[in-house]
Amino acid sequence: MKTWFITGASRGFGALIADRALAQGDAVVATARNPQAIIDRFGEHPNLLAVALDVTNEAQAIAAADAAIARFGSIDILLNNAGFGLMGAVEEASAAEIEAVYRTNVFGLLTVTRAVLPFMRAARSGRVLNISSIGGYRGAAGFGVYSSTKFAVEGLSEALHAELAPLGIHVTVVEPGYFRTDFLDASSLAVSPKIIADYAGTAGKVRNIAEGLNHAQPGDPAKLARTLVDFIETPNPPVRLPLGSDTVAAIEAKHRSDAAILSEWHAVSISTDFAAA
Repeated sequence: MKTWFITGASRGFGALIADRALAQGDAVVATARNPQAIIDRFGEHPNLLAVALDVTNEAQAIAAADAAIARFGSIDILLNNAGFGLMGAVEEASAAEIEAVYRTNVFGLLTVTRAVLPFMRAARSGRVLNISSIGGYRGAAGFGVYSSTKFAVEGLSEALHAELAPLGIHVTVVEPGYFRTDFLDASSLAVSPKIIADYAGTAGKVRNIAEGLNHAQPGDPAKLARTLVDFIETPNPPVRLPLGSDTVAAIEAKHRSDAAILSEWHAVSISTDFAAA
């Protein structure tokens, strides 16, 4: 039996993965701002511990990790799933909106990870799965601020992968594309109320497309949950795991674009070194 510690476990990917982990006999520490929502969804279960956790609250994160150890003796898998989106042009976003999404998506992930890692280091074992996004690999109009938080998650995950691998702890950043969850609902996606007409053809167009895409996304959340629960058994997991044909297509397109830039600007790029002696 493995013990999962899942943030944002009351709905979306977090709830689906918690359900699948419980079904296969694992223990789950399911956290949410309101733990009653977890109990309402899953009921009473001997392998389930519902814990109140606002990921931006360091004291709560430490208490939640301590509660997990007290109940189950270990934390084998940390799934940093809590987060939300922000849609709008970069200029349209207010300072308060930007700070709020960074507090949860970046600083909250760091807070929970720092609370859990001492136990994994002591055990010289563990898996950390950080949920990023297709937007964590390439930025897009209308999701610039949100993408920047996921770019931060990607960079942190790569560094953690290098730092923790010698200690027997594997870190993978998960990059879902558009999956048919509630991510585009108001409960998961904030929309900047300010609208600047000059962005109608870029960020404004994305606002309209997102509304039509909601609950018609190509990705199957149940398949993602199954994939990630099975993925835990991978002996040498990769540093990043793209999920969804749209993510794969976006990564391939960015690779082609970057290769073209390197080719066109190669001479300029290497011209800034000191001259060889």
